[in-house]
Amino acid sequence: MRRYGGSMRRSLRRRRFLPACVLGLFLLIPLEDSRPTDAQAEYDRIRLSFLHGQLEDCQRRAEQDYRSFAARDPEWASRFRLLEAEAMVRRGLYDDALTLLAGFSPAANDPQETVQQLTLESIALTRQQQLSLAGERIARAGELCRETAYPACGSVLRARGILAASQGNFSQARQLFLDTLSFAQAHRDRFLEASAALNLGWAAIQVEHYDEAVDWSRTAYNDSVELGAQDLAESSSGNLGWAYFRLGDTERALQLFLEAEKEAEKIGNTASALGWLTTVGYVHQQDGDLKEAANSYDQALALAVAIRSREDIVNTLEVLAHLSIDAGRLDQAAGYLDRLAPLLRSSQNRLDELDVLLAQGRIAAARGPDASHDAQAEAIFRTVAADPASQTSMRLGAEHELARLEERRGDLAAADRMYATALDAFEQARSRLRNEDSKLPFLTNAAPIYDDYIHLLVKQGRADQALAVADHSRARTLAAGLGLTIPAQPVALSAGRIARDAGATLLFYWLGASQSYLWAIAPEKTALFALPPSREIGRMAGRYRDALLGPGDPLDSADPGGQALYRMLVAPAASLIAPGSNVVILADGALSQLNFETLLVPGPKPHYWIEDATVVSAPSLTMLASAKPPAAGRRSLLLLGNAVSPDREYPNLPNASLEMRRIESHFTAQDQTVFAGQGANPDAYAASSPQQYAYIHFVAHGVASLTDPLDSAIILSRSTAADDSFKLYARTIIQHPLHARLVTISSCYGGGTRTYAGEGLVGLSWAFLRAGAHTVIGALWEVSDDSTPALMDALYAGLEQGLPPSAALRQAQLALLHSHGDYRHPFFWAPFELYTGL
Repeated sequence: MRRYGGSMRRSLRRRRFLPACVLGLFLLIPLEDSRPTDAQAEYDRIRLSFLHGQLEDCQRRAEQDYRSFAARDPEWASRFRLLEAEAMVRRGLYDDALTLLAGFSPAANDPQETVQQLTLESIALTRQQQLSLAGERIARAGELCRETAYPACGSVLRARGILAASQGNFSQARQLFLDTLSFAQAHRDRFLEASAALNLGWAAIQVEHYDEAVDWSRTAYNDSVELGAQDLAESSSGNLGWAYFRLGDTERALQLFLEAEKEAEKIGNTASALGWLTTVGYVHQQDGDLKEAANSYDQALALAVAIRSREDIVNTLEVLAHLSIDAGRLDQAAGYLDRLAPLLRSSQNRLDELDVLLAQGRIAAARGPDASHDAQAEAIFRTVAADPASQTSMRLGAEHELARLEERRGDLAAADRMYATALDAFEQARSRLRNEDSKLPFLTNAAPIYDDYIHLLVKQGRADQALAVADHSRARTLAAGLGLTIPAQPVALSAGRIARDAGATLLFYWLGASQSYLWAIAPEKTALFALPPSREIGRMAGRYRDALLGPGDPLDSADPGGQALYRMLVAPAASLIAPGSNVVILADGALSQLNFETLLVPGPKPHYWIEDATVVSAPSLTMLASAKPPAAGRRSLLLLGNAVSPDREYPNLPNASLEMRRIESHFTAQDQTVFAGQGANPDAYAASSPQQYAYIHFVAHGVASLTDPLDSAIILSRSTAADDSFKLYARTIIQHPLHARLVTISSCYGGGTRTYAGEGLVGLSWAFLRAGAHTVIGALWEVSDDSTPALMDALYAGLEQGLPPSAALRQAQLALLHSHGDYRHPFFWAPFELYTGL
């Protein structure tokens, strides 16, 4: 939010995951009679608890009613028995369910109950990796359904899909789930329809169609919530998290996994709870927190053993093996693989076999270097990479390991080729994604490969090619959205020419796990400097950001952190930066949230770097090379602000009208279009044809979404009675092409709060660049409603004098810095950063 008021306070893998199948569908079968009425009413109550996901309660009550009716009404007892078994299967109590069903006899030889029994047995056997027996059961159920289309036959289709997926036949599984969906729609069975959507999302994950997985999982979640089906909603939410995880969006994934695990535990769904515990471990492992990952996996394994779920035991043993390899505990990893061997012999699952192979290869490579282990590792990695059943993550993992193996052997040419092969496979997978939301985080999957490849090239003395590879990973979604053609492979860059055309020294950063780099690029020279690992840089940048937002002025105390960051990030390139010149920062990782202008230049008289240079940010060298000056035209302004408060969370801004009047004073009446009050709403922005304006300015609250940056929004007046009609979302902004010379978002966190590998800081500023704006001014933190009117007045005065946006913004910031009073604190002048696009 934008701050108002006088006081300044501190502002604030590898593996596929098979979610539990969702049943709860046999219960919708109409009962022919209503005898006895108390049994019907009781059955309906328990059925409702099942449909709402109250599985433990459903199982307990169904068992009680089975015993109650066993002697006086065998038909009702039979129905309660099936309901009890169904709850067991849904909870992951597969052995218990199979034992119960083994002694079950349908009342009056009812063929429909036989279908239900066989289907439940098939699903339980599938989960226990007894696939041949599962196939026999479901084939018999299918024969009965060919004779008569019972309502239970929709669940037969779904069970066949689950079995097909367990056998690795994902195309067949998807078709069976589509058939289930058609059956549900024809029979108006909304629970089966939601279940089919859930399973279609799961199937899409298995074949790495993550856009499709997100769509199906959202549909399943929304339908489940509407139906009050807690277990369906829990599974859909977790599957959505799994899709985001495989896209590389670990923060959003972790949030969804934790919510799903908590909900599964609450409703007594042990199988789902252990599954989500495992996925929580995946996130911790990818983030390098091996201790927390091991804790999650150990809990999941204990639950899997407790409910005797062979499939989940296999899954957790596999991930524990990989985790042990990451931790260097090779004997422990081999022990997990030994425990897996007898379980895999009966599973007939090629994905499991390939994952174990990959682990064996990693162990062999880690036990080297020697000819025997290296040869064994190479053979295994090539097998996994070439196998048609391998998922992209497995192929990337195997090819990455091969590249590292060749590098260790000293065959750098072979390593180079293998890195290029791995990155080509990644780009092919990326090209299949459709949605911006999916493309943004996806580079995370290849970041370790890029990192190792760049280190190899630098080690070989090929710094220019390393720069080309690093830049090839940058701003891909942004550039593609603007119509730029990105070559499939990195191409040589004329870095000096790009710097000359930009009239600036370019500082290009790459933050690596073990070593980071700075390329300082001037028209006449490019120099490479080694920097500390990304974790160390991130910690330093975070501490200094806290100091900038604190009550004291870092300049007054000559803050050691601000000086250390300058020495680390800028001083190595100082000889290439003339006093008073332009500098373009091409940041990476945590540096995307650091305003370099605030770094403290050491010396007898420390000062902020903004005193020495005009600093702007850019997404990539490729985009800088494609930049063109904005087309000449009239100085037209689109100004929106001083909106009507939509609710208490976004109160009126007392100084918004003052800021707007000051901005208006720099344009003639015929050159400005102003929407204020109720008229300042998202619909007005869309209807104004924003592409016709040279300057666009918002005076409003802003909200940045950490979990979904394209849900970041400018807060305006309500357009309609809809709950969120007052939000101009980033995802809406990118749908309206722009040609603006400058867009200014005079609101909090206009720059965004979420950094993606390769794309940098994504939020409102990114969205306006993506829409076509040449430059955007956005904020890295809260904006003061008191000081901002003066800063914006000075900004537009500079623009009116003919200064470029970068120089005009610097002039306005220096005016506050050199003032006497609170506004000289960087909290007031330093949140605003200028981003340049095309």
